Amino acid sequence: MIFYALVFAFAAIGAGLMCNLWRLLQGPSIADRILALDTMVINSIALIILYGVLQGRTVLFEAAILFAMVGFISTVAYCKFVLRGDIIE
Repeated sequence: MIFYALVFAFAAIGAGLMCNLWRLLQGPSIADRILALDTMVINSIALIILYGVLQGRTVLFEAAILFAMVGFISTVAYCKFVLRGDIIE
C-alpha cells in the first residue's frame, strides 16, 4: 500500500515541478522566476525524501537537509542581488 502512495506522491510532485518550470520560463517578472526556482528546490527536496523512503536509506535525508540549506542561501543571495545589484557589501 505504501508503494502506491509513493508512486502517487512522485507523480504529484513531478506535476508540480512541471508547473514550476512553466512559471520559471514564462514568468512576467523576476520575482515570479525567483519564487518558481525556490519552489522547485522545495519540490526537489521532497523528491529526495520520497526516494529515501522508497529505498530505505537514511543518507538521503541528510542530503535533503544539505540541499535545503544550499537552496535557502542561494535564494537569499539571488534576491539580494536583484534588489541591490551586489551580494557582498
